[in-house]
Amino acid sequence: MHLKYFIRLIKENTILKQEITDILYDDSKNEELFKKADKLRKENVGDEVHLRGLIEFSNICKQQCKYCGLRSPNKNIQRYRILKDEILEYAKSAVDMGFKTIVLQSGEDEYYDVDRMTEIIKEIKKLDVALTLSIGEKTYDEYSEYKKAGADRYLLRIETTDENLYKKMHPNMSLDNRKRCLDDLKKLNYEVGTGCLVGLPEQSIESLADDILFFKEIDADMIGIGPFIPHPDTPLKDAFSDNFVLSLKVMALTRIILPDINIPATTAMETLNPNGRIIALNSGANVVMPNVTSKEYRKKYEIYPNKICTNEDPTRCNSCIRNKIKSIGRTISDSYGFRKKNI
Repeated sequence: MHLKYFIRLIKENTILKQEITDILYDDSKNEELFKKADKLRKENVGDEVHLRGLIEFSNICKQQCKYCGLRSPNKNIQRYRILKDEILEYAKSAVDMGFKTIVLQSGEDEYYDVDRMTEIIKEIKKLDVALTLSIGEKTYDEYSEYKKAGADRYLLRIETTDENLYKKMHPNMSLDNRKRCLDDLKKLNYEVGTGCLVGLPEQSIESLADDILFFKEIDADMIGIGPFIPHPDTPLKDAFSDNFVLSLKVMALTRIILPDINIPATTAMETLNPNGRIIALNSGANVVMPNVTSKEYRKKYEIYPNKICTNEDPTRCNSCIRNKIKSIGRTISDSYGFRKKNI
């Protein structure tokens, strides 16, 4: 399919699953696809890259997702939990390094109840930053309390919209509840982030097309596309993994279909390719989320193996990614990085 025809279908709001599937199957036009996504990124969100300081404050998780190294049955992981005062120190350090958004991410750790989380949220908001939460499935009332406390964004990846695959990958969880969470977040006026894993065992190209259409259906504000990387302490340890190019294509198509959203160049892409984040930034991405947690913790937050920068100091990581971004002619944003919707 010619990309000009594809773009016209999008503008006419008549894009179909088959057109997305055709492009995902066809690798002959990859470079054209990536260039088009980069062009639309420039036209819609500009050349600024938004840096968001990531604090991974607990690797304790009650869930059993089959692809994740933090899954509760994994006994080979050294668990940790960072308490409020230390979280605030990381947040203050991130602000000193120039970050305008803090991202609080953890496993689904029930120690952090509503009272503890709202205390942390209120204190971080005093630092004059935007705040993103990525702490899993909660009730409407819990999401509401976080919002009242000052949370601006919430990241909850759908991972896959294929119901059968979702059940296989997420024991004791349901796709309907995941969607309910995303719907609640939209109702509460969060900026909503979601996304998918690319390359899961038994995942089809057609289901990836459904994922992209789902992002459009809910009008997500931020989409994170991550390649599946098998973890040795999970049931999927022997699964095949060669998903960089396909992940990049899903990301590029997402930019084309939702041109004004925020899209991170994910760390997992750089785990598979030494220049992964830069390639992603040149293929439609406009956000990078450097880890500002100290290396004593970050090496223990092992969702997938061989994660980059686990032994580096946060200040050095910050300097490194800023230099990389500047090396491709992009600038670092000094704004909070909220989505500016096209009218």
